[in-house]
Amino acid sequence: MQQIDDHLLSILKQFDRPGPRYTSYPTAPVFSAEYTAQRFENDLIENNHNSSAPLSLYIHIPFCDTLCYFCGCTSIITQNREKISEYLAALKKEIDYTASFISKERKVVQMAWGGGTPSYLTPEEISGLSKYIRERFAFSDDAEISVEIDPRELTFNHLKAFADSGANRFSLGVQDFNDDVQKAVNRIQPEQLTQQVFHWLRELGIKSINVDLIYGLPLQTVESFKMTLEKVIELSPERIAVFNFAFVPWMKPHQKLLHQDQLPTAEGKLHLLQLTINTLINARYVYVGMDHFAKPTDELTREQKRKALHRNFQGYSVKAGADLFGFGMSAISHFGTVYAQNAKDLSTYQEIVNSGKFPTVLGYKMSADDEVRKFVIMRLMCNLELDKREVERKFGIIFDEYFSDALVKLQEFVPLHLLSLEGDRIVVSDSGRFVLRNIAMCFDAYLPAMSKEKPIFSRTV
Repeated sequence: MQQIDDHLLSILKQFDRPGPRYTSYPTAPVFSAEYTAQRFENDLIENNHNSSAPLSLYIHIPFCDTLCYFCGCTSIITQNREKISEYLAALKKEIDYTASFISKERKVVQMAWGGGTPSYLTPEEISGLSKYIRERFAFSDDAEISVEIDPRELTFNHLKAFADSGANRFSLGVQDFNDDVQKAVNRIQPEQLTQQVFHWLRELGIKSINVDLIYGLPLQTVESFKMTLEKVIELSPERIAVFNFAFVPWMKPHQKLLHQDQLPTAEGKLHLLQLTINTLINARYVYVGMDHFAKPTDELTREQKRKALHRNFQGYSVKAGADLFGFGMSAISHFGTVYAQNAKDLSTYQEIVNSGKFPTVLGYKMSADDEVRKFVIMRLMCNLELDKREVERKFGIIFDEYFSDALVKLQEFVPLHLLSLEGDRIVVSDSGRFVLRNIAMCFDAYLPAMSKEKPIFSRTV
């Protein structure tokens, strides 16, 4: 895998612009309130009648103990355990209602606990909710069950409750080990805490651990972040995700609590990116793409070589072809040509669910054009190449005519050796992995209209 030298760094600087992360296509800003709960119910019935696809479940636990100033998630800061209990009661009702429409013959092959902080639940709540879900859905024996955890306020019993319920992939939020950076973002997390959690997880037999880091936070320097990277490498997680900090105070007002003058410059962020990629590649991690690194022996790396990666709202996945059902406030479902998002406000979500209805408030039904473009974008994002003839056979189009505008846009990447147009194939180069989002943007039919509005996406580099 190619490292980033100064020449490549200058090239990447040209592509540092706002753009989607393509966990879906079309992206969430296209979703509309015209897609109602009743339409969702009708589409769910039709899906269960016509589809035998396996299931992927997402469980959103929005609660956190304290506010991290950098946070871009849908979260609620509370110490009120009664509020959490009320939410879990509503969550179970939504699970009940949805499960009643889905055949037990369809197996769950993937489940993700996201947040907020799922580990903010008590061990008893974790075990109880997991048992409740398993009583209503049939799980495959080899189901991938992942959970996001916060090492702070965590006990061995929390991890054991998740592991006993079948969780086999754990993702630890770290962000940065530097004391000054942690204070600046209001996330005090001593290094020893993370080490302890690693020890507990290995003791429980967990073989897949991911660490989340963020570059571009206040007070970060190349020197300080190098120390963070080296400490993470010593822990030897199977996967490492290093996200570009999205400073979007117009969307996340609490980010105004950060001191903007302490944020790295655009040039500084590029040097942090260069450091990150070169350090992790030197440590024998493979750059999968889109901020994700994995050991050569990891499933993500192996499946990418086989051209069998998939992408959903939780990022890269090896479980392709599953219908996704999201539970909890703000959760998104995606099956067939349907996207449906739950209410983002806690009281609204609970009120709708407690009235016996689906909490769908936004959604979208894909057009035939959307399906073609989604296929193309996901192929490039996951497998780093595209066979034009495969697209033509699948969708009955003439690729070069259908995507004539996109092919013109792709020419920008060719002389820079970021991709090649090889007759019937479009192939992303090693250096092109660093601008995957920009390459995918060439095929996005909605971006031109969105670019006229206020910024809604993070920067691509």
